[in-house]
Amino acid sequence: MEELNTRNKQSSNINGKGKAIAMAKIVEEEEEEEAEYFSSSCCGCFLCAMKQPDARLRRASLAAFFRELPYCEEDDGGGGSNGQSCAMAVGAVWRAAMAAPDDPELPSLGAIRCMSLLLARAVADEPWCRRGDNVYVPYYAAHVIGTYTIRSPAHAKLAVAAGAVRPLLVLLGGAMTWVEQRAAARALGHLASYDATFPAVARHAAEAVPLAVRTASTCIGDVYGSFVALEPSRRPKYQRDLMARGLGGDADADAEERKAEEWASQLQCWSLYFLSCLASRDQSSHAMICQDAEFLGELSRMWGGLANGDSPAGVGLLRLLCRSAVGRGAVAACRDALSGLCDLARSSDDWQYMAIDCLLLLLDDRDTWHAVADATATCLVDLAELRQLGPRRRLGDAIVTALLRDVDHVHGDELCVEAKEAIASLRELKVERKEREEAVARDELLKREILAKEKKRQGNNMFLHGDVDKAIVLYTEALELCPLGRRRERLVLHSNRAQCGLARGEADAAVSDATRALALARPANAHARSLWRRAQAYDMKGMARESLLDCLAFAGAWLGRRKNPRRAARGAGPKLPYCVARMISKQMSVTGLFAGMAMKGNMVDHGDCMPQRGEDDDGDDEDDRDGDDQSEQEEFAYNAGSKLCASGMDLPIITGDAWRRLARTA
Repeated sequence: MEELNTRNKQSSNINGKGKAIAMAKIVEEEEEEEAEYFSSSCCGCFLCAMKQPDARLRRASLAAFFRELPYCEEDDGGGGSNGQSCAMAVGAVWRAAMAAPDDPELPSLGAIRCMSLLLARAVADEPWCRRGDNVYVPYYAAHVIGTYTIRSPAHAKLAVAAGAVRPLLVLLGGAMTWVEQRAAARALGHLASYDATFPAVARHAAEAVPLAVRTASTCIGDVYGSFVALEPSRRPKYQRDLMARGLGGDADADAEERKAEEWASQLQCWSLYFLSCLASRDQSSHAMICQDAEFLGELSRMWGGLANGDSPAGVGLLRLLCRSAVGRGAVAACRDALSGLCDLARSSDDWQYMAIDCLLLLLDDRDTWHAVADATATCLVDLAELRQLGPRRRLGDAIVTALLRDVDHVHGDELCVEAKEAIASLRELKVERKEREEAVARDELLKREILAKEKKRQGNNMFLHGDVDKAIVLYTEALELCPLGRRRERLVLHSNRAQCGLARGEADAAVSDATRALALARPANAHARSLWRRAQAYDMKGMARESLLDCLAFAGAWLGRRKNPRRAARGAGPKLPYCVARMISKQMSVTGLFAGMAMKGNMVDHGDCMPQRGEDDDGDDEDDRDGDDQSEQEEFAYNAGSKLCASGMDLPIITGDAWRRLARTA
């Protein structure tokens, strides 16, 4: 028995040794297979690694690729025999990131760390950056970081841990060109938008804020001077290639200029977004942002344009600044900033409500009320009957409350005459007259309504016979008689009086009356004829952007009017009036980012008037009281889906996710 046990133990030992030898052989074979893979024609480059069907081998080869790429010395980025340059390798990573920005595989294998190291090398080693195609590397590397961090805080943490912030700031400061600045501003904005990574960016706020302010202020001129103004043959080749999304691709000169304008707008918007992220989380940055009064004055006029309508741009930053005492004091002291906010508040811009928010925040502060009311009261009274605008409700009531607050307890000298008159007229309309009408019998209000309609009829007749002055008097008398509850009737009266202002060449009066009509519309800005009249008035004032936005809103309403069955029977498909199309074309030619660089005076012939059936606003004067929101019959009822002022088809400047992150912290 003992002998049998001894034999069994020996047999067991032999079997154990055999298993160990077999396992060692399997490991050796796997290592040989992996070594053979890296030494084969696949050469371990990024594209070959991505094609590897075996997931384990693919991940191992990608990790090795990302470890080695930042330290390549020659033009060969893969270290193999395929001759793939570093720029081509990084470009391939960029394409993979753009195709799947939320895929965690490449970032987890070292892609973000690799791009961060390449950025650091590019800004520290200028000779290497100039060698071969390496000049493309910083742009692609920064863009990869920005793409992977657009929606992922985990990827943002990887970028911060890899030291990406420092080289990105160097690029934002102009170490290379505006092309790299654009990618750097985009990436920094994403890193600053997350709670987990904001502190790493905020540590550099003293340096980052002046850089972002300077970039936002000067980037349009820089792009124009260093690229657009040059002959195509003198433009940097690698920038032209990047715009064509390829190394060596050719692009038409006009297409290059359009792309340069789009990228310049994106650079400005991303710089402003970066500043907004800093301002939303750290109010101590407000003082640094507000140091440049010229920058504050330009902020409300910095916009994403038609191609980048998703970005609130300058007004978004202004609203954040108005939430701190330091910011409110600086904005209230800047007349250009207040003027720009008033222009935006009386426009068809999607961000109109943000401008009104800014002004309400300023008026809510006793220390800034006087300066702001003095400069803006004449404009804000035109918006006193707004009900809802975007996400904001009862805006008109908020404006009335802000302007009619107890002025005896606010700081400052006496208001100017114009502001006093505007506030007095607002008090008479929204307080005193409302109280009087509440005390009047219903029959008396009905008599006044009938008299107002007769005055309007007489005013229409006077206008058609050329007596504009008499028409204005009659429309004014009708407005004084018409009960406040007759919203639709008052809308038409203001719109008709705006047409009289145009006929007399009084652009300011026309803008005021058209704005009041649009504030009475339900929804706001939904009255097409008032939009067109204000567009003409803004053109008379040389305010091309505001005129263009009103024209586009009018065009959207006009082209959508056939959806109304009552109008569908009048003809076939809708056609935009020639005068409107001409105005849109003219204004678009002078509102481009680069138009101001060489723009000359160019006014549309004001003989281009809308064909009119008479000044009764097409006779569409339904009996519609202010509370009857379900029976809206505004002429050419506004349809948000038909608006022509929309974002471009390219990637949005700032995604909804990014703006929601900012809104949650604001």
